[in-house]
Amino acid sequence: MPVVFANASNFEESIAKGTVILDFYADWCAPCRMIGPVLEQISEENSDIYVVKVNVDENMELANQYAVRGIPALFVLKEGKTVAQRAGFMPKDALVEWARNA
Repeated sequence: MPVVFANASNFEESIAKGTVILDFYADWCAPCRMIGPVLEQISEENSDIYVVKVNVDENMELANQYAVRGIPALFVLKEGKTVAQRAGFMPKDALVEWARNA
């Protein structure tokens, strides 16, 4: 599955089904740039995990809705409901395990 870049118009449908890793990021954020390729690999290698990215600079209302205070802010959603959250970089294997076991 390709990574989905969400905004206010497609956000709800982007997170609605399955297991989703939701990443709030900004282009200027160094840790966000580090985790970006990891999330792309997860998206390509795991058909059961969707990756949805939200740019906080362009979508402040969504960031506020999720009470994002630091980035990268990562959430695991199952069927549209938040089941886990954390901030900062994680290695690929740890991210996949976290998403599946949340």
